[in-house]
Amino acid sequence: MISAIIIDDIQKSRAVLLQLLQRHCPQINVIGMATSADEAQLLILEKNPDLLFLDVEMPNGTGFDLLKRFSSPTFEVIFTTAYDQYALQAIKFCALDYLLKPIDIEELQAAIQKMASKVTTPKSSNRFTHLIENLNNHNHKNHKIGIPTQEGLIFIKVDDILYCTADRSYTYVQLKNQRKIIATRKIKEFENLLTQHDFFRIHRSHLINLNYIEKYYKGAGGYVIMSNGQSIDVSRRKKEGFLEQLDKL
Repeated sequence: MISAIIIDDIQKSRAVLLQLLQRHCPQINVIGMATSADEAQLLILEKNPDLLFLDVEMPNGTGFDLLKRFSSPTFEVIFTTAYDQYALQAIKFCALDYLLKPIDIEELQAAIQKMASKVTTPKSSNRFTHLIENLNNHNHKNHKIGIPTQEGLIFIKVDDILYCTADRSYTYVQLKNQRKIIATRKIKEFENLLTQHDFFRIHRSHLINLNYIEKYYKGAGGYVIMSNGQSIDVSRRKKEGFLEQLDKL
């Protein structure tokens, strides 16, 4: 069984989530509920749960404020929130799970299934640390993204990525220092995360950091030369959108 605490200031939200867990997630044992960061902190210290269902927006301290109080957390977190796109982006960057309200049963079950494999392994505070750093730093070039690999998560600055190249269910992430990381994530997921950070998918197989284009050569689609000398084709159907994004830089 996975011991869990629900942290949410809205009584109806707590009741609905508890009911969903009791009906559809028998592997979860809810051992407590809290309505604020202060109350949650005491409950976590008393109960030592495996998992938190943590609301982002609460009075007198957000869910993120609560995490700052634990330097070496021994729990996993599934965030629950109704809005705040900036917060969601930060959560995704650190490969953490979240559920949008109203909570969907299948999404809840999928999130818990992912958590189940983590509960029996040593916890790491790295994801929470980088999450807080990203939230406090509004210069997106200094944000760090958690890249999943077969060995675990590797955190790197967004601005250190030159381009990403698709390889079936994997993605090769090329860094400025010539290092290449094999990520266990499809390129579409990187596109969803990085498009707002000056990245553009110029080809089905290539997502590039627009800030590191050295040259663009015209043609049917043309091609770019990246700062490391790599030549990458621009597909015809992506050319117009690519040139529009370059004009915005």
